[in-house]
Amino acid sequence: MGARPWTGLERGCQAGGNDVRIAVFAAHPDDEVLGAGGTLARHAERGDEVHAVVVAEGATGRYEDDMKEALQKAGLRAAEELGLSSIRFEGLPDQRLDELSLIDVTQRIEAIVEELDPEVVYTHFPGDVNADHGIVARAAWTACRPYRFPGIRRFAAFETPSSTEWGWPLPTSAFQPTLFVDVTATIDAKVTALEWYESELRNYPHPRSTRALRERAAHWGSVVGRPCAEPFVILREIA
Repeated sequence: MGARPWTGLERGCQAGGNDVRIAVFAAHPDDEVLGAGGTLARHAERGDEVHAVVVAEGATGRYEDDMKEALQKAGLRAAEELGLSSIRFEGLPDQRLDELSLIDVTQRIEAIVEELDPEVVYTHFPGDVNADHGIVARAAWTACRPYRFPGIRRFAAFETPSSTEWGWPLPTSAFQPTLFVDVTATIDAKVTALEWYESELRNYPHPRSTRALRERAAHWGSVVGRPCAEPFVILREIA
């Protein structure tokens, strides 16, 4: 499958009507913005129903317990900035998803997919250096198996700056995008949404700085002749 810019979000994932139900499964608060914030904002702008699910609480592995609430508040603000229909926080242990049974994580995601009944699912690239990202990606992929949820028309993996590019440098685990979404009109919303996650921001040239985020979008845009783009690997698509 060749790489291509995606300038009409209805292509390949819409079966009549104007609305598409979207679900994004992120490991930690801010991953939904870093990975697909511009794309989610585009979906919301065109009237799609966009739901974000944050699987782990993102705090106890690095911060004091009171950061859980702060990150959730930031997530709500970020979701509002992007125009999401909802965001939910499952609160599983940060940086310790590998201590849980994979079937437990999978069944939790499966129940959410059954509730939301999305047509498009986004999640992490499974080759990320962060173990939580890989677990969420694997659990989502398993939960969204075709005969369980035949209504899912596209399943795609996003990159997470400061994690995807630091994965194992092997050809079999490299992030090689096959889909590029033009986010020129929504890059500002993505950056503003990330700024609500003040504790997660870093100084330039760290990949989670706002300047680096804009530069990254410009880089991927230049690959396909757009000012700004977000890249994805399509893992399954039904046209």
